[in-house]
Amino acid sequence: QVQLVESGGGSVQAGGSLRLSCAASGNNLRINTMGWYRQAPGKQRELVAAIRSGGSTNYVDSVKGRFTISTDNARNTVYLQMNSLKPEDTAVYFCNVEVKATLSRVMFYWGEGTLVTVSS
Repeated sequence: QVQLVESGGGSVQAGGSLRLSCAASGNNLRINTMGWYRQAPGKQRELVAAIRSGGSTNYVDSVKGRFTISTDNARNTVYLQMNSLKPEDTAVYFCNVEVKATLSRVMFYWGEGTLVTVSS
């Protein structure tokens, strides 16, 4: 079983910054990918950013140049640095981790979510 503990959400004015953290814990953790999703009221959950074990990253177009995803592999922790925040970034942000369960199977785990509110 994998547990994810998120932190760092809150309220900020437009143009401000926040940093989200998500620490994963579990036995014999073999992480393939760590990422952040978000869900705004009335909208579908969307991938914001992801980082693979090899270090490659991808971002949704709307946050490119403003958000940066990174990891501390020793602590199985993923971060999302969010700069130049906009009101449209307001959402609940969820940490997601893909782990290798067996040679041919992966499993996905979700954090409980942390609210980010950006006021204009």
